[in-house]
Amino acid sequence: MWACSLVSFIVSAGMSQLAPLLPLYIHEMGVENLAEVAEWSGIAYGCNFVTLALFSPLWGALADAYGRKPMVLRATLWLSMCMCLMGLAQNVYQLTGLRFVQGALSGFQGAVIPLVMAMTPENRSGWAMSILVSGQVSGSLVGPLLGGWLSQAAGIRENFFIMGGCAFAGFLILLFFVREEFTRPESVARRSWKERYAFPLTRPLVLLFLTTFAVQFALMSIAPIITVYVKHLVPDSRNVALLAGGVFAATGLASIMAATFAGRCVDRKGARRVLPVFLICAGLICIPHVFVRNPWELGGLRFLLGLASVGILPAVNSLLKRHTPPQYFSRVFSANFSHQSLGIFVGSLLGGHVASWFGVEYVFYLSALMLLLNACIFLLFFPRVGR
Repeated sequence: MWACSLVSFIVSAGMSQLAPLLPLYIHEMGVENLAEVAEWSGIAYGCNFVTLALFSPLWGALADAYGRKPMVLRATLWLSMCMCLMGLAQNVYQLTGLRFVQGALSGFQGAVIPLVMAMTPENRSGWAMSILVSGQVSGSLVGPLLGGWLSQAAGIRENFFIMGGCAFAGFLILLFFVREEFTRPESVARRSWKERYAFPLTRPLVLLFLTTFAVQFALMSIAPIITVYVKHLVPDSRNVALLAGGVFAATGLASIMAATFAGRCVDRKGARRVLPVFLICAGLICIPHVFVRNPWELGGLRFLLGLASVGILPAVNSLLKRHTPPQYFSRVFSANFSHQSLGIFVGSLLGGHVASWFGVEYVFYLSALMLLLNACIFLLFFPRVGR
Protein backbone atom coordinates (compact mmCIF):
# COMPACT_ATOMS: atom_id res chain seq x y z
CA MET A 1 0.00 0.00 0.00
CA TRP A 2 2.78 2.42 0.87
CA ALA A 3 4.62 1.68 -2.37
CA CYS A 4 1.43 2.24 -4.37
CA SER A 5 0.76 5.48 -2.50
CA LEU A 6 4.28 6.73 -3.22
CA VAL A 7 3.96 5.97 -6.93
CA SER A 8 0.51 7.55 -6.92
CA PHE A 9 2.12 10.71 -5.56
CA ILE A 10 4.76 10.62 -8.30
CA VAL A 11 2.21 10.07 -11.08
CA SER A 12 -0.17 12.74 -9.75
CA ALA A 13 2.68 15.24 -9.47
CA GLY A 14 3.53 14.61 -13.12
CA MET A 15 -0.02 14.63 -14.47
CA SER A 16 -1.07 17.77 -12.57
CA GLN A 17 1.66 19.70 -14.39
CA LEU A 18 -0.06 19.22 -17.74
CA ALA A 19 -3.00 21.61 -17.30
CA PRO A 20 -0.86 24.75 -16.80
CA LEU A 21 1.92 23.61 -19.18
CA LEU A 22 -0.15 22.57 -22.21
CA PRO A 23 -1.05 26.12 -23.33
CA LEU A 24 2.61 27.18 -23.12
CA TYR A 25 3.77 24.05 -24.93
CA ILE A 26 1.18 24.49 -27.69
CA HIS A 27 2.21 28.13 -28.12
CA GLU A 28 5.84 27.00 -28.31
CA MET A 29 4.84 24.63 -31.16
CA GLY A 30 3.85 27.60 -33.30
CA VAL A 31 0.17 28.24 -32.47
CA GLU A 32 0.13 32.03 -32.06
CA ASN A 33 -3.59 32.90 -31.81
CA LEU A 34 -4.70 32.84 -28.15
CA ALA A 35 -8.16 31.53 -29.02
CA GLU A 36 -6.60 28.62 -30.93
CA VAL A 37 -4.21 27.96 -28.04
CA ALA A 38 -7.16 27.76 -25.62
CA GLU A 39 -9.11 25.52 -28.00
CA TRP A 40 -6.26 23.08 -28.58
CA SER A 41 -5.41 23.06 -24.86
CA GLY A 42 -8.96 22.00 -24.04
CA ILE A 43 -8.95 19.31 -26.72
CA ALA A 44 -5.54 17.92 -25.75
CA TYR A 45 -6.39 17.92 -22.05
CA GLY A 46 -9.92 16.52 -22.29
CA CYS A 47 -9.40 13.77 -24.88
CA ASN A 48 -7.34 11.80 -22.37
CA PHE A 49 -10.37 11.35 -20.12
CA VAL A 50 -12.54 10.13 -23.00
CA THR A 51 -10.18 7.29 -23.90
CA LEU A 52 -9.65 6.55 -20.20
CA ALA A 53 -13.38 5.99 -19.81
CA LEU A 54 -13.59 3.83 -22.94
CA PHE A 55 -10.60 1.55 -22.30
CA SER A 56 -10.61 1.17 -18.48
CA PRO A 57 -13.14 -1.73 -18.54
CA LEU A 58 -10.89 -3.63 -20.98
CA TRP A 59 -7.87 -3.35 -18.69
CA GLY A 60 -10.06 -4.25 -15.71
CA ALA A 61 -11.14 -7.49 -17.41
CA LEU A 62 -7.54 -8.37 -18.18
CA ALA A 63 -6.58 -7.63 -14.57
CA ASP A 64 -9.20 -10.10 -13.32
CA ALA A 65 -7.82 -12.69 -15.73
CA TYR A 66 -4.06 -12.18 -15.38
CA GLY A 67 -3.49 -10.19 -12.18
CA ARG A 68 -3.75 -6.58 -10.99
CA LYS A 69 -0.04 -5.95 -10.54
CA PRO A 70 0.75 -6.61 -14.25
CA MET A 71 -1.89 -4.04 -15.23
CA VAL A 72 -0.44 -1.43 -12.86
CA LEU A 73 3.05 -2.08 -14.25
CA ARG A 74 1.69 -1.86 -17.80
CA ALA A 75 -0.04 1.46 -17.06
CA THR A 76 3.05 2.98 -15.44
CA LEU A 77 5.42 1.88 -18.18
CA TRP A 78 3.13 3.16 -20.96
CA LEU A 79 2.74 6.44 -19.10
CA SER A 80 6.51 6.82 -18.98
CA MET A 81 6.79 6.18 -22.71
CA CYS A 82 3.92 8.53 -23.60
CA MET A 83 5.39 11.40 -21.59
CA CYS A 84 8.77 11.01 -23.29
CA LEU A 85 7.10 10.89 -26.72
CA MET A 86 5.18 14.08 -25.89
CA GLY A 87 8.55 15.73 -25.35
CA LEU A 88 9.38 14.80 -28.96
CA ALA A 89 6.07 16.03 -30.44
CA GLN A 90 6.49 18.61 -33.21
CA ASN A 91 2.91 19.87 -33.56
CA VAL A 92 -0.45 19.90 -31.80
CA TYR A 93 -1.75 16.98 -33.85
CA GLN A 94 1.01 14.70 -32.58
CA LEU A 95 0.52 16.00 -29.02
CA THR A 96 -3.24 15.41 -29.10
CA GLY A 97 -2.76 11.95 -30.61
CA LEU A 98 -0.36 11.03 -27.82
CA ARG A 99 -2.88 12.24 -25.23
CA PHE A 100 -5.43 9.89 -26.82
CA VAL A 101 -2.91 7.04 -26.62
CA GLN A 102 -2.04 7.91 -23.04
CA GLY A 103 -5.66 7.59 -21.95
CA ALA A 104 -6.14 4.34 -23.86
CA LEU A 105 -2.98 2.55 -22.72
CA SER A 106 -2.06 3.93 -19.32
CA GLY A 107 -4.79 4.70 -16.73
CA PHE A 108 -2.57 4.24 -13.67
CA GLN A 109 -5.04 5.58 -11.09
CA GLY A 110 -7.76 3.27 -12.34
CA ALA A 111 -5.42 0.27 -12.15
CA VAL A 112 -3.87 0.89 -8.74
CA ILE A 113 -7.16 1.20 -6.80
CA PRO A 114 -8.34 -2.42 -7.36
CA LEU A 115 -4.82 -3.67 -6.56
CA VAL A 116 -4.80 -1.89 -3.19
CA MET A 117 -8.41 -2.78 -2.39
CA ALA A 118 -7.94 -6.45 -3.28
CA MET A 119 -4.97 -6.72 -0.91
CA THR A 120 -6.63 -4.83 1.97
CA PRO A 121 -8.86 -6.38 4.67
CA GLU A 122 -12.41 -5.08 4.42
CA ASN A 123 -12.34 -3.46 7.88
CA ARG A 124 -9.30 -1.38 6.81
CA SER A 125 -10.34 -0.52 3.25
CA GLY A 126 -11.45 3.04 4.07
CA TRP A 127 -8.16 3.82 5.79
CA ALA A 128 -6.13 2.30 2.94
CA MET A 129 -8.04 4.35 0.37
CA SER A 130 -7.49 7.52 2.41
CA ILE A 131 -3.72 6.94 2.32
CA LEU A 132 -3.89 6.41 -1.45
CA VAL A 133 -6.01 9.56 -1.87
CA SER A 134 -3.50 11.49 0.24
CA GLY A 135 -0.76 10.48 -2.18
CA GLN A 136 -2.84 11.56 -5.17
CA VAL A 137 -3.86 14.90 -3.68
CA SER A 138 -0.36 15.67 -2.39
CA GLY A 139 1.04 15.05 -5.85
CA SER A 140 -1.60 17.26 -7.47
CA LEU A 141 -0.61 20.09 -5.11
CA VAL A 142 3.13 19.75 -5.62
CA GLY A 143 2.91 19.13 -9.38
CA PRO A 144 2.01 22.60 -10.71
CA LEU A 145 4.66 24.30 -8.54
CA LEU A 146 7.29 21.73 -9.48
CA GLY A 147 6.31 21.89 -13.14
CA GLY A 148 6.64 25.67 -13.24
CA TRP A 149 10.07 25.54 -11.65
CA LEU A 150 11.32 22.71 -13.90
CA SER A 151 9.98 24.39 -17.03
CA GLN A 152 11.88 27.56 -16.21
CA ALA A 153 15.04 25.72 -15.15
CA ALA A 154 15.18 23.08 -17.89
CA GLY A 155 12.51 23.98 -20.47
CA ILE A 156 8.96 22.81 -21.17
CA ARG A 157 9.97 20.12 -23.67
CA GLU A 158 12.65 18.78 -21.34
CA ASN A 159 10.15 18.66 -18.49
CA PHE A 160 8.21 15.94 -20.32
CA PHE A 161 11.32 13.74 -20.28
CA ILE A 162 11.71 14.39 -16.55
CA MET A 163 8.08 13.36 -15.97
CA GLY A 164 8.64 10.24 -18.06
CA GLY A 165 11.72 9.38 -16.00
CA CYS A 166 9.78 9.80 -12.76
CA ALA A 167 7.03 7.51 -14.07
CA PHE A 168 9.67 4.90 -14.95
CA ALA A 169 11.07 5.20 -11.40
CA GLY A 170 7.54 4.48 -10.19
CA PHE A 171 7.46 1.41 -12.44
CA LEU A 172 10.63 0.10 -10.77
CA ILE A 173 9.23 0.75 -7.28
CA LEU A 174 6.10 -1.23 -8.07
CA LEU A 175 8.09 -4.01 -9.76
CA PHE A 176 10.34 -4.66 -6.76
CA PHE A 177 8.27 -3.65 -3.73
CA VAL A 178 4.71 -4.81 -4.50
CA ARG A 179 3.75 -8.47 -4.14
CA GLU A 180 0.33 -9.65 -5.21
CA GLU A 181 -1.39 -12.84 -4.11
CA PHE A 182 -3.34 -13.71 -7.23
CA THR A 183 -4.80 -17.00 -8.38
CA ARG A 184 -5.42 -17.03 -12.10
CA PRO A 185 -8.86 -18.35 -13.11
CA GLU A 186 -8.86 -21.62 -14.99
CA SER A 187 -9.49 -21.79 -18.74
CA VAL A 188 -9.29 -18.03 -19.29
CA ALA A 189 -8.51 -18.47 -22.98
CA ARG A 190 -11.67 -20.50 -23.59
CA ARG A 191 -14.06 -17.99 -22.06
CA SER A 192 -16.57 -16.13 -24.17
CA TRP A 193 -16.45 -12.36 -24.64
CA LYS A 194 -19.24 -11.90 -22.09
CA GLU A 195 -17.48 -14.07 -19.49
CA ARG A 196 -14.25 -12.13 -19.93
CA TYR A 197 -15.52 -8.56 -19.85
CA ALA A 198 -19.01 -8.49 -18.31
CA PHE A 199 -19.98 -8.46 -14.62
CA PRO A 200 -23.31 -8.59 -12.73
CA LEU A 201 -24.72 -5.04 -12.73
CA THR A 202 -26.55 -4.92 -9.40
CA ARG A 203 -28.46 -1.95 -7.98
CA PRO A 204 -25.72 -1.07 -5.44
CA LEU A 205 -23.12 -0.94 -8.21
CA VAL A 206 -25.30 1.27 -10.41
CA LEU A 207 -25.88 3.70 -7.54
CA LEU A 208 -22.17 3.80 -6.68
CA PHE A 209 -21.24 4.43 -10.33
CA LEU A 210 -23.75 7.29 -10.42
CA THR A 211 -22.32 8.68 -7.18
CA THR A 212 -18.79 8.65 -8.58
CA PHE A 213 -19.93 10.41 -11.76
CA ALA A 214 -21.99 13.00 -9.86
CA VAL A 215 -19.19 13.83 -7.40
CA GLN A 216 -16.57 14.29 -10.11
CA PHE A 217 -19.03 16.29 -12.21
CA ALA A 218 -19.86 18.57 -9.28
CA LEU A 219 -16.26 19.17 -8.22
CA MET A 220 -14.78 19.54 -11.70
CA SER A 221 -17.51 21.83 -13.05
CA ILE A 222 -16.25 24.40 -10.55
CA ALA A 223 -12.56 24.02 -11.43
CA PRO A 224 -12.52 25.85 -14.81
CA ILE A 225 -14.22 28.97 -13.45
CA ILE A 226 -12.26 29.49 -10.20
CA THR A 227 -9.70 31.80 -11.82
CA VAL A 228 -12.47 33.75 -13.56
CA TYR A 229 -14.35 34.06 -10.27
CA VAL A 230 -11.25 35.33 -8.46
CA LYS A 231 -10.77 37.90 -11.24
CA HIS A 232 -14.40 38.95 -10.74
CA LEU A 233 -13.86 39.37 -6.99
CA VAL A 234 -10.66 41.43 -7.32
CA PRO A 235 -10.73 42.94 -10.83
CA ASP A 236 -7.87 45.38 -10.13
CA SER A 237 -5.46 42.90 -8.53
CA ARG A 238 -2.19 42.01 -10.24
CA ASN A 239 -1.94 38.74 -8.30
CA VAL A 240 -4.96 36.93 -9.73
CA ALA A 241 -2.90 33.88 -10.73
CA LEU A 242 -1.36 33.63 -7.26
CA LEU A 243 -4.71 34.07 -5.52
CA ALA A 244 -6.39 31.52 -7.78
CA GLY A 245 -3.57 29.05 -7.10
CA GLY A 246 -4.07 29.52 -3.37
CA VAL A 247 -7.82 28.94 -3.70
CA PHE A 248 -7.15 25.75 -5.68
CA ALA A 249 -4.60 24.58 -3.11
CA ALA A 250 -7.00 25.13 -0.18
CA THR A 251 -9.17 22.16 -1.23
CA GLY A 252 -6.20 19.85 -1.64
CA LEU A 253 -4.64 20.96 1.65
CA ALA A 254 -7.87 20.19 3.50
CA SER A 255 -8.07 16.79 1.82
CA ILE A 256 -4.55 15.90 2.94
CA MET A 257 -5.24 17.01 6.51
CA ALA A 258 -8.53 15.11 6.82
CA ALA A 259 -7.92 12.05 4.63
CA THR A 260 -6.77 9.67 7.37
CA PHE A 261 -9.54 10.74 9.74
CA ALA A 262 -12.15 10.33 7.00
CA GLY A 263 -10.83 6.86 6.14
CA ARG A 264 -10.98 5.73 9.75
CA CYS A 265 -14.49 7.18 10.02
CA VAL A 266 -15.55 5.09 7.01
CA ASP A 267 -14.14 1.93 8.64
CA ARG A 268 -15.61 2.57 12.10
CA LYS A 269 -19.03 4.03 11.30
CA GLY A 270 -19.60 2.17 8.03
CA ALA A 271 -19.44 3.53 4.50
CA ARG A 272 -23.22 3.14 4.05
CA ARG A 273 -23.84 5.57 6.91
CA VAL A 274 -21.19 8.21 6.29
CA LEU A 275 -21.35 8.54 2.48
CA PRO A 276 -24.66 10.47 2.37
CA VAL A 277 -23.40 12.70 5.19
CA PHE A 278 -20.31 13.61 3.16
CA LEU A 279 -22.46 14.23 0.07
CA ILE A 280 -24.93 16.48 1.91
CA CYS A 281 -22.17 18.50 3.61
CA ALA A 282 -20.32 19.00 0.32
CA GLY A 283 -23.54 20.04 -1.44
CA LEU A 284 -24.48 22.55 1.23
CA ILE A 285 -20.98 24.07 1.24
CA CYS A 286 -21.21 24.71 -2.52
CA ILE A 287 -24.12 27.14 -2.06
CA PRO A 288 -22.33 29.89 -0.03
CA HIS A 289 -19.68 30.12 -2.79
CA VAL A 290 -22.15 32.39 -4.59
CA PHE A 291 -22.14 35.01 -1.81
CA VAL A 292 -18.39 35.46 -1.12
CA ARG A 293 -16.96 38.99 -1.28
CA ASN A 294 -13.22 38.33 -1.54
CA PRO A 295 -10.77 35.51 -2.38
CA TRP A 296 -10.12 34.77 1.30
CA GLU A 297 -13.75 33.83 1.91
CA LEU A 298 -13.67 31.76 -1.30
CA GLY A 299 -10.51 29.99 -0.12
CA GLY A 300 -12.11 29.26 3.26
CA LEU A 301 -15.13 27.67 1.60
CA ARG A 302 -12.90 25.66 -0.73
CA PHE A 303 -11.05 24.41 2.36
CA LEU A 304 -14.35 23.34 3.94
CA LEU A 305 -15.34 21.65 0.67
CA GLY A 306 -12.09 19.68 0.78
CA LEU A 307 -12.89 18.53 4.32
CA ALA A 308 -16.41 17.47 3.33
CA SER A 309 -15.53 15.69 0.09
CA VAL A 310 -12.36 13.82 1.07
CA GLY A 311 -14.25 10.83 2.47
CA ILE A 312 -16.55 10.32 -0.52
CA LEU A 313 -14.28 8.23 -2.75
CA PRO A 314 -12.94 6.04 0.12
CA ALA A 315 -16.55 5.34 1.11
CA VAL A 316 -17.56 4.54 -2.48
CA ASN A 317 -14.60 2.19 -2.96
CA SER A 318 -15.27 0.51 0.37
CA LEU A 319 -18.87 -0.17 -0.69
CA LEU A 320 -17.69 -1.40 -4.10
CA LYS A 321 -15.42 -3.89 -2.35
CA ARG A 322 -18.32 -5.09 -0.19
CA HIS A 323 -20.77 -5.55 -3.08
CA THR A 324 -18.37 -7.07 -5.66
CA PRO A 325 -17.48 -10.77 -5.92
CA PRO A 326 -13.66 -11.26 -5.98
CA GLN A 327 -13.61 -12.61 -9.54
CA TYR A 328 -15.08 -9.33 -10.87
CA PHE A 329 -13.00 -6.99 -8.74
CA SER A 330 -10.90 -5.18 -11.33
CA ARG A 331 -13.73 -5.01 -13.86
CA VAL A 332 -16.02 -3.26 -11.39
CA PHE A 333 -13.37 -0.81 -10.16
CA SER A 334 -12.35 -0.06 -13.74
CA ALA A 335 -15.97 0.63 -14.66
CA ASN A 336 -16.17 2.97 -11.67
CA PHE A 337 -13.00 4.71 -12.87
CA SER A 338 -14.64 5.13 -16.28
CA HIS A 339 -17.52 6.97 -14.61
CA GLN A 340 -15.00 9.06 -12.70
CA SER A 341 -13.23 10.04 -15.93
CA LEU A 342 -16.54 10.83 -17.62
CA GLY A 343 -17.54 13.00 -14.67
CA ILE A 344 -14.27 14.94 -14.92
CA PHE A 345 -14.65 15.43 -18.67
CA VAL A 346 -18.35 16.37 -18.69
CA GLY A 347 -18.04 18.53 -15.59
CA SER A 348 -15.05 20.48 -16.91
CA LEU A 349 -16.75 20.94 -20.29
CA LEU A 350 -20.17 21.91 -18.97
CA GLY A 351 -18.96 24.12 -16.12
CA GLY A 352 -17.39 26.65 -18.45
CA HIS A 353 -20.43 26.68 -20.73
CA VAL A 354 -22.90 27.18 -17.84
CA ALA A 355 -20.78 30.07 -16.56
CA SER A 356 -20.73 31.73 -19.98
CA TRP A 357 -24.44 31.16 -20.68
CA PHE A 358 -26.05 31.93 -17.29
CA GLY A 359 -23.36 33.30 -14.96
CA VAL A 360 -20.69 31.94 -12.63
CA GLU A 361 -23.04 31.58 -9.65
CA TYR A 362 -25.16 29.01 -11.49
CA VAL A 363 -22.19 26.63 -11.66
CA PHE A 364 -22.14 26.46 -7.85
CA TYR A 365 -25.91 25.92 -7.73
CA LEU A 366 -25.54 23.12 -10.30
CA SER A 367 -22.78 21.44 -8.25
CA ALA A 368 -24.84 21.69 -5.06
CA LEU A 369 -27.89 20.24 -6.83
CA MET A 370 -25.89 17.27 -8.19
CA LEU A 371 -24.46 16.40 -4.75
CA LEU A 372 -27.69 16.84 -2.78
CA LEU A 373 -29.79 14.99 -5.35
CA ASN A 374 -27.31 12.14 -5.36
CA ALA A 375 -27.42 11.95 -1.55
CA CYS A 376 -31.24 11.69 -1.67
CA ILE A 377 -31.12 8.94 -4.32
CA PHE A 378 -28.52 7.04 -2.30
CA LEU A 379 -30.56 7.24 0.92
CA LEU A 380 -33.75 6.13 -0.82
CA PHE A 381 -32.49 3.27 -2.98
CA PHE A 382 -29.22 1.88 -1.61
CA PRO A 383 -29.68 -1.40 0.33
CA ARG A 384 -29.71 -0.95 4.10
CA VAL A 385 -28.31 -4.40 4.93
CA GLY A 386 -25.20 -4.24 7.11
CA ARG A 387 -22.78 -1.34 7.35
